[in-house]
Amino acid sequence: MTPPPRNGPHDHGVLPGQIWFGRAPARASTLLGSCVAITLWHPLRKRGGMCHYMLPERPPTQSRAGPGLDGRYGDEALQLLLQAAERAGCPPSECEFKLFGGGRMFGGEAGESGPSLKVNERNVEQALWLAQRHGLKVTAQHLGGEGHRQIHLDLDSGDVWMRFKPLEEQGASA
Repeated sequence: MTPPPRNGPHDHGVLPGQIWFGRAPARASTLLGSCVAITLWHPLRKRGGMCHYMLPERPPTQSRAGPGLDGRYGDEALQLLLQAAERAGCPPSECEFKLFGGGRMFGGEAGESGPSLKVNERNVEQALWLAQRHGLKVTAQHLGGEGHRQIHLDLDSGDVWMRFKPLEEQGASA
């Protein structure tokens, strides 16, 4: 991964649970473990964005009586991203989407206290299901595996640069 070197007012970090939408010249970046990022780019308008969700959906025990949609949950994060695109005059049917993340961050199948929650697998399943449900034009994806990813979305070109660091490399460099 070698994105163009930039670090200035047009670079935006997207944290877990956040949605960002903007126009060129701009770049959005995030770091993913078990979380998933969905990027959106409109090639003619040079606008796009990214959502970074932590869990596939809101737990059934939690009501939506609060402030509205919550970017921490995949279904709601995508809804917020699609709404931002519509407000900017970028119909989702004209946009390109890319899916990243859902890495398993710890070795082994289960933790000390019982079976793994497999959040990463559920996040990947949710991303694929949401893409199908909304009829998104997915042009690239890098999902699953063991390790983390760093991604950068460039709104000038729609390119996403990604660096994947497998678990075995993380342990060696720690």
